Amino acid sequence: MLVATRSGVRRLLRKQLAEYLRRTRGKMTFVEFERRIGVSASSLQRLEMCQQNITIDTLEHLLARLKCRMSDIFHD
Repeated sequence: MLVATRSGVRRLLRKQLAEYLRRTRGKMTFVEFERRIGVSASSLQRLEMCQQNITIDTLEHLLARLKCRMSDIFHD
């Protein structure tokens, strides 16, 4: 049961991050957005598709570059 709960939480957090990145990127290409936030276009695409995990260091980097808080991305 605990494993399923962790899996569900990971899935939810990936989805929330993906949605936030898509909203923030808007009509910019992955390459344009890559330049703005300093994460490779291929990584961004995988993050938006919920196909890549993110490290705490990369998350902190994104928060700084996007000038946002964790609560702007992750919510109930």
